[in-house]
Amino acid sequence: MSKSYKTLLTETHGKHILLVTINRPNVANAFNTQMAKELIDLFEDLTLNPKQVRAIVLTGAGERAFCAGGDLKERNGMTDEAWQTQHLVYERMVRVIIGCPIPLIGAINGAAFGGGCELVAAMDFTYVSETAKFAQTEVTLGIIPGAGGTQTLARAIGERRAKELILTGRVFDAQEACEWGLANQVFALNDLLPAALKTAKQISANAPIAVRQAKQAIHKGLQMSLMDGLAFEIEAYNRTVPTQDRKEGVAAFNENRPAHFRGR
Repeated sequence: MSKSYKTLLTETHGKHILLVTINRPNVANAFNTQMAKELIDLFEDLTLNPKQVRAIVLTGAGERAFCAGGDLKERNGMTDEAWQTQHLVYERMVRVIIGCPIPLIGAINGAAFGGGCELVAAMDFTYVSETAKFAQTEVTLGIIPGAGGTQTLARAIGERRAKELILTGRVFDAQEACEWGLANQVFALNDLLPAALKTAKQISANAPIAVRQAKQAIHKGLQMSLMDGLAFEIEAYNRTVPTQDRKEGVAAFNENRPAHFRGR
């Protein structure tokens, strides 16, 4: 990535992996308007022009927090109109992140509260540190989750558990997040990012068109009836049949060699 941002760090690992770090550690990596706009810019660019990126890892700077949610100091004293105008940016941000066709893996290095927890639930899957903690704290502030949390968290952990957590605003830990389905695995902090990057490397070695179609089929299919989901799956499958990568995958198998996928 050639762009530079004030609130995000981007770093390529190998040829096909992009590491994105939320970089406001002095405020526990809380969202401000600029960070939301920069995430929109980054993920829209990746959606429209992925170039060589086949997998994304998203983490937070430092060891204390992944993302503490909305920056309440920035929001202090906002008029209703200004608050709602700002929130339109957050709404756009979560939609473009969820809609990104490239697999997005979370490496959750610390606290993920409010909008930070919503960001976790918006990713394809996440690995978390042993010290990570989570909470949807919005009701304690007189609002509700508004960056997808009532929808994405419920889809990740189920309706009844999501109601319990959102209506109480209580904090839950890494092990609970893993047991309930918000996280995939728990790691020691020093092992967290290497584990996420290792999985990203495995994904990026596969045929990128097939990976993107599989991601879309899973995500959109779960929002349909079974029969509609099966029909959508076949449409996604048929997009992979005429690709060079499909021919390369079969040839590599028969020639007993690693496949070299080009995304074509």
